[in-house]
Parts: sequence; C-alpha cells; structure tokens
Amino acid sequence: MNRFLPTDKSAELLHRIQQASLPTQYDYEKHRLTLLDKDGNEQISFRLPLTVPAPGTAKPKEQVNYVILLIQSGNCAIGYFENGVNLNHKVFRSYMVRKKQGKSQIKYLKTKGKSRAGSRVRLGETVEFFENINGRLQEYFEEHDIHRIAISCSKTLLPYLYSSKVATPFTKNDPRLYRIPKHIHTPIYEVLLDANRFLLRGELIFEEDQQALVDDLLGDEPGFGELGDGYDDEWDW
Repeated sequence: MNRFLPTDKSAELLHRIQQASLPTQYDYEKHRLTLLDKDGNEQISFRLPLTVPAPGTAKPKEQVNYVILLIQSGNCAIGYFENGVNLNHKVFRSYMVRKKQGKSQIKYLKTKGKSRAGSRVRLGETVEFFENINGRLQEYFEEHDIHRIAISCSKTLLPYLYSSKVATPFTKNDPRLYRIPKHIHTPIYEVLLDANRFLLRGELIFEEDQQALVDDLLGDEPGFGELGDGYDDEWDW
C-alpha cells in the first residue's frame, strides 16, 4: 500500500520524525527514508520529494536544481527545474523503430544485422538522437549547478547515452543520479510534467497491517496528537 503527500506535508512529516529521534535508515540514491523497529527491521518506507533536503543536511540548499531525463526508443523529453518549476524543456523524436515489427533498431541489430538501407537510416538517426540529448544536457550543466539527475531509461539504451560522441556531462556512477520509481509513458512534454509532479510528492509505502502505524505517524487516528503521543506503546519501540 502507499500514500502520497504534498511537498509541504512531506517536509513536515520528516521534521516530526527527526524531532522524535526515531530509528531510521536513509538511502541517498533512492532519496528514501526507512523507519526501523527496535530490532532494526524495516517498517515503513518514506520516499521524499526531490526538493526536500536529505535528513541530517547541515545547510539545506535554498534552491534545488535538477534535470528530468526520460528516454524511450525514438522519444525523449528532457527538462531543467528549479525548486519544482520547469524553466526549460525539449522533446526529441527519432526514426528508431521498425514499423512492421515495432522493434527498435538497436534491439533488431542483435539478431538481424544492419545491411539494409532502412537499417542504416535508423542507425544514423539513433546516433543523432543521443547526440542531441547530450548536447542539451551539456547546456544545462554549463549554465546551472545541478543537484540531482532524475532519469528513466531502459538498460538497452543507456550504453548509447554514455557512448555518444557528444559526451554526457555525468558518468553512469554519478551519485546525483536518481532512477524515477514510476512507469513512464511515451515521453512528451505532458509526461515530463507528470513525472515532475510525482517527484514533488512524498510517498509512504507500507503493508496493510501497518495502516494503524501510518495513521499514528500522520496524526490521522482520533485521539492521537503530535507524533510521540502514545507512540512508544503503539509501535513498541
């Protein structure tokens, strides 16, 4: 089960958890806080909004700059954001998919080769496709200080992103990379904005038998006040 929270409520919940000194474990790569029980077992997972600073950050950034990069065969939507606001975007399209089979030229190469003219055209457009993507990324990274890189791209296409003649302004092991934990439809501008709305919401992920604990955590249960009232008895921590 899951429950989504707007950015302000997520920040408020994170503050309450920190104030209560609850045992937690933070995963920077996934920007996720996990609440633990007294034995160190994972209980509830709390994915933080991308604009909410990591727990324990001494001096939170006044402004969080990030890039969202969505890539599928022949389609890409990319945008630069500041504190959740999209200031620039670009959509790229390329002739990479074989019409009859509906298979990308990259996948087709692994089984059939590239002898036909149509295949060579698709390969050429594939090369240009990733060069254009990296060119736009280069512009963003030259003009702005980028704090996170939210990406959705299949493992099949990633090697082409990183091996392009126009270099990617980050490595595949860059700690700022953030894999978007959401299914992405064909990347267009509206899908880019939808992905951003998702990243601006916090998400509590839990099992059904933990519903009462979540209600307690959020103060939804009648009779419970701020986090901590009746907390130790209910959670047995």
